[in-house]
Amino acid sequence: MDNSPTALFENYDEDFKQLLASLKGKLDGDVKSLKGEQRKAALKRVSEELDEAEEIVAQMEVELPSMPVSIRQTYQGRLATSKSGLDKVKKTLRDLRQESQRSDLLSGPGGFPNPDDPYTDDDPSAYSTRTRLLQGTETLSDGTRRLDNAHRIALETEDVGGEILRNLRGQREQIEHTRDTLVQADSSIDRAAGTLKKMIYKMYQQKFLSAAIIAVLVALIIIVLWSKFR
Repeated sequence: MDNSPTALFENYDEDFKQLLASLKGKLDGDVKSLKGEQRKAALKRVSEELDEAEEIVAQMEVELPSMPVSIRQTYQGRLATSKSGLDKVKKTLRDLRQESQRSDLLSGPGGFPNPDDPYTDDDPSAYSTRTRLLQGTETLSDGTRRLDNAHRIALETEDVGGEILRNLRGQREQIEHTRDTLVQADSSIDRAAGTLKKMIYKMYQQKFLSAAIIAVLVALIIIVLWSKFR
Protein backbone atom coordinates (compact mmCIF):
# COMPACT_ATOMS: atom_id res chain seq x y z
CA MET A 1 0.00 0.00 0.00
CA ASP A 2 1.35 3.38 -1.02
CA ASN A 3 1.57 5.65 2.07
CA SER A 4 3.13 8.63 0.29
CA PRO A 5 1.51 12.04 0.91
CA THR A 6 0.38 12.20 -2.74
CA ALA A 7 -1.08 8.68 -3.03
CA LEU A 8 -4.71 9.63 -2.35
CA PHE A 9 -4.47 12.67 -4.62
CA GLU A 10 -3.16 10.48 -7.46
CA ASN A 11 -6.01 7.99 -6.97
CA TYR A 12 -8.63 10.75 -6.96
CA ASP A 13 -7.01 12.34 -10.01
CA GLU A 14 -7.11 9.06 -11.95
CA ASP A 15 -10.79 8.50 -11.06
CA PHE A 16 -11.58 12.10 -12.03
CA LYS A 17 -9.88 11.80 -15.43
CA GLN A 18 -11.82 8.63 -16.26
CA LEU A 19 -15.12 10.18 -15.17
CA LEU A 20 -14.42 13.41 -17.05
CA ALA A 21 -13.61 11.49 -20.25
CA SER A 22 -16.88 9.56 -19.85
CA LEU A 23 -18.85 12.79 -19.39
CA LYS A 24 -17.26 14.41 -22.45
CA GLY A 25 -18.04 11.35 -24.54
CA LYS A 26 -21.68 11.39 -23.49
CA LEU A 27 -22.15 15.12 -24.01
CA ASP A 28 -20.37 15.22 -27.37
CA GLY A 29 -21.93 12.04 -28.72
CA ASP A 30 -24.82 10.23 -27.08
CA VAL A 31 -26.74 13.20 -25.66
CA LYS A 32 -26.58 15.29 -28.84
CA SER A 33 -28.11 12.47 -30.85
CA LEU A 34 -31.15 12.22 -28.56
CA LYS A 35 -34.32 14.31 -28.59
CA GLY A 36 -37.14 15.18 -26.26
CA GLU A 37 -37.58 13.21 -23.06
CA GLN A 38 -34.70 10.87 -23.90
CA ARG A 39 -32.31 13.82 -24.01
CA LYS A 40 -33.69 15.17 -20.74
CA ALA A 41 -33.17 11.80 -19.05
CA ALA A 42 -29.63 11.58 -20.44
CA LEU A 43 -28.85 15.12 -19.26
CA LYS A 44 -30.11 14.22 -15.78
CA ARG A 45 -27.79 11.21 -15.65
CA VAL A 46 -24.89 13.37 -16.79
CA SER A 47 -25.74 15.93 -14.11
CA GLU A 48 -25.59 13.22 -11.44
CA GLU A 49 -22.19 12.07 -12.68
CA LEU A 50 -21.07 15.69 -12.71
CA ASP A 51 -21.94 15.95 -9.02
CA GLU A 52 -19.74 12.91 -8.42
CA ALA A 53 -16.89 14.59 -10.32
CA GLU A 54 -17.26 17.70 -8.15
CA GLU A 55 -17.01 15.55 -5.03
CA ILE A 56 -13.78 14.00 -6.32
CA VAL A 57 -12.32 17.47 -6.98
CA ALA A 58 -13.29 18.49 -3.45
CA GLN A 59 -11.44 15.45 -2.06
CA MET A 60 -8.39 16.33 -4.14
CA GLU A 61 -8.49 19.82 -2.65
CA VAL A 62 -8.64 18.37 0.88
CA GLU A 63 -5.44 16.40 0.25
CA LEU A 64 -3.36 19.47 -0.72
CA PRO A 65 -2.57 20.86 2.78
CA SER A 66 -1.07 17.53 3.90
CA MET A 67 1.53 17.58 1.10
CA PRO A 68 5.09 18.88 1.55
CA VAL A 69 5.43 22.53 0.59
CA SER A 70 8.12 21.65 -1.97
CA ILE A 71 5.65 19.77 -4.20
CA ARG A 72 2.36 21.41 -3.21
CA GLN A 73 2.48 24.04 -5.97
CA THR A 74 2.76 21.35 -8.65
CA TYR A 75 -0.34 19.60 -7.39
CA GLN A 76 -2.17 22.89 -7.04
CA GLY A 77 -1.59 23.37 -10.77
CA ARG A 78 -2.99 19.91 -11.49
CA LEU A 79 -6.03 20.68 -9.35
CA ALA A 80 -6.57 23.94 -11.25
CA THR A 81 -6.43 22.01 -14.53
CA SER A 82 -9.02 19.53 -13.24
CA LYS A 83 -11.31 22.38 -12.18
CA SER A 84 -10.93 23.99 -15.60
CA GLY A 85 -11.90 20.74 -17.32
CA LEU A 86 -14.88 20.39 -15.00
CA ASP A 87 -16.03 23.94 -15.79
CA LYS A 88 -15.92 23.19 -19.52
CA VAL A 89 -18.13 20.13 -19.03
CA LYS A 90 -20.54 22.21 -16.94
CA LYS A 91 -20.74 24.80 -19.73
CA THR A 92 -21.43 22.10 -22.32
CA LEU A 93 -24.17 20.68 -20.10
CA ARG A 94 -25.76 24.13 -19.67
CA ASP A 95 -25.66 24.76 -23.41
CA LEU A 96 -27.37 21.43 -24.15
CA ARG A 97 -30.03 22.15 -21.53
CA GLN A 98 -30.69 25.58 -23.05
CA GLU A 99 -30.90 24.01 -26.49
CA SER A 100 -33.38 21.47 -25.17
CA GLN A 101 -35.45 24.26 -23.57
CA ARG A 102 -35.52 26.22 -26.83
CA SER A 103 -36.61 23.10 -28.69
CA ASP A 104 -39.46 22.60 -26.21
CA LEU A 105 -40.57 26.22 -26.68
CA LEU A 106 -40.46 26.12 -30.46
CA SER A 107 -41.89 22.64 -31.00
CA GLY A 108 -44.82 20.56 -29.97
CA PRO A 109 -44.74 16.85 -29.07
CA GLY A 110 -42.28 14.89 -31.15
CA GLY A 111 -40.37 17.96 -32.22
CA PHE A 112 -42.99 19.18 -34.77
CA PRO A 113 -44.99 22.40 -34.58
CA ASN A 114 -48.15 21.99 -32.52
CA PRO A 115 -51.22 23.28 -34.36
CA ASP A 116 -53.03 23.78 -31.04
CA ASP A 117 -50.23 25.98 -29.69
CA PRO A 118 -51.61 29.52 -29.13
CA TYR A 119 -48.16 30.92 -29.98
CA THR A 120 -48.04 29.90 -33.61
CA ASP A 121 -46.16 31.86 -36.23
CA ASP A 122 -49.44 32.79 -37.97
CA ASP A 123 -50.20 35.29 -35.24
CA PRO A 124 -47.73 38.23 -35.05
CA SER A 125 -48.55 38.84 -31.38
CA ALA A 126 -47.86 35.18 -30.62
CA TYR A 127 -44.53 35.48 -32.42
CA SER A 128 -43.71 38.52 -30.31
CA THR A 129 -44.64 36.61 -27.16
CA ARG A 130 -42.43 33.71 -28.20
CA THR A 131 -39.59 36.12 -28.89
CA ARG A 132 -39.97 37.57 -25.42
CA LEU A 133 -39.95 34.08 -23.95
CA LEU A 134 -36.74 33.27 -25.80
CA GLN A 135 -35.20 36.55 -24.68
CA GLY A 136 -36.24 35.78 -21.11
CA THR A 137 -34.60 32.37 -21.41
CA GLU A 138 -31.39 33.95 -22.70
CA THR A 139 -31.47 36.50 -19.87
CA LEU A 140 -31.98 33.71 -17.33
CA SER A 141 -29.14 31.73 -18.85
CA ASP A 142 -26.87 34.77 -18.75
CA GLY A 143 -27.76 35.36 -15.11
CA THR A 144 -27.03 31.72 -14.36
CA ARG A 145 -23.62 32.00 -15.98
CA ARG A 146 -22.86 35.12 -13.96
CA LEU A 147 -23.91 33.40 -10.75
CA ASP A 148 -21.71 30.43 -11.62
CA ASN A 149 -18.76 32.74 -12.28
CA ALA A 150 -19.38 34.59 -9.02
CA HIS A 151 -19.58 31.27 -7.18
CA ARG A 152 -16.34 30.09 -8.81
CA ILE A 153 -14.57 33.34 -7.91
CA ALA A 154 -15.84 33.06 -4.33
CA LEU A 155 -14.50 29.51 -4.10
CA GLU A 156 -11.13 30.56 -5.51
CA THR A 157 -11.00 33.47 -3.06
CA GLU A 158 -11.83 31.08 -0.23
CA ASP A 159 -9.05 28.75 -1.37
CA VAL A 160 -6.54 31.62 -1.45
CA GLY A 161 -7.67 32.82 1.98
CA GLY A 162 -7.37 29.30 3.38
CA GLU A 163 -3.87 28.95 1.97
CA ILE A 164 -2.85 32.28 3.51
CA LEU A 165 -4.25 31.24 6.88
CA ARG A 166 -2.38 27.93 6.70
CA ASN A 167 0.85 29.75 5.87
CA LEU A 168 0.32 32.19 8.75
CA ARG A 169 -0.39 29.30 11.10
CA GLY A 170 2.83 27.60 10.01
CA GLN A 171 4.81 30.81 10.53
CA ARG A 172 3.29 31.26 13.98
CA GLU A 173 4.31 27.72 14.92
CA GLN A 174 7.84 28.42 13.69
CA ILE A 175 8.01 31.63 15.75
CA GLU A 176 6.73 29.84 18.84
CA HIS A 177 9.27 27.06 18.33
CA THR A 178 12.06 29.64 17.96
CA ARG A 179 10.90 31.40 21.13
CA ASP A 180 10.91 28.12 23.07
CA THR A 181 14.41 27.39 21.77
CA LEU A 182 15.61 30.82 22.93
CA VAL A 183 14.09 30.29 26.36
CA GLN A 184 15.85 26.93 26.65
CA ALA A 185 19.13 28.50 25.49
CA ASP A 186 18.77 31.29 28.07
CA SER A 187 18.15 28.73 30.80
CA SER A 188 21.21 26.75 29.69
CA ILE A 189 23.34 29.93 29.77
CA ASP A 190 22.16 30.68 33.33
CA ARG A 191 23.07 27.17 34.45
CA ALA A 192 26.47 27.43 32.76
CA ALA A 193 27.12 30.79 34.44
CA GLY A 194 26.26 29.31 37.84
CA THR A 195 28.54 26.36 37.25
CA LEU A 196 31.37 28.67 36.19
CA LYS A 197 30.97 30.77 39.36
CA LYS A 198 31.17 27.62 41.51
CA MET A 199 34.32 26.51 39.66
CA ILE A 200 35.95 29.94 40.23
CA TYR A 201 35.03 29.85 43.93
CA LYS A 202 36.53 26.36 44.32
CA MET A 203 39.65 27.49 42.48
CA TYR A 204 40.16 30.33 44.97
CA GLN A 205 39.56 27.91 47.84
CA GLN A 206 42.22 25.58 46.50
CA LYS A 207 44.69 28.46 46.07
CA PHE A 208 44.11 29.63 49.66
CA LEU A 209 44.48 26.11 50.97
CA SER A 210 47.71 25.60 48.97
CA ALA A 211 49.12 28.90 50.27
CA ALA A 212 48.26 27.90 53.86
CA ILE A 213 49.94 24.51 53.45
CA ILE A 214 53.07 26.14 52.00
CA ALA A 215 53.18 28.65 54.88
CA VAL A 216 52.90 25.85 57.44
CA LEU A 217 55.68 23.88 55.73
CA VAL A 218 57.94 26.95 55.63
CA ALA A 219 57.28 27.59 59.30
CA LEU A 220 58.12 23.97 60.18
CA ILE A 221 61.34 24.13 58.17
CA ILE A 222 62.35 27.34 59.95
CA ILE A 223 61.60 25.79 63.35
CA VAL A 224 63.60 22.66 62.52
CA LEU A 225 66.57 24.68 61.32
CA TRP A 226 66.44 27.00 64.34
CA SER A 227 66.38 24.01 66.70
CA LYS A 228 69.47 22.49 65.04
CA PHE A 229 71.62 25.63 65.08
CA ARG A 230 70.59 26.95 68.45
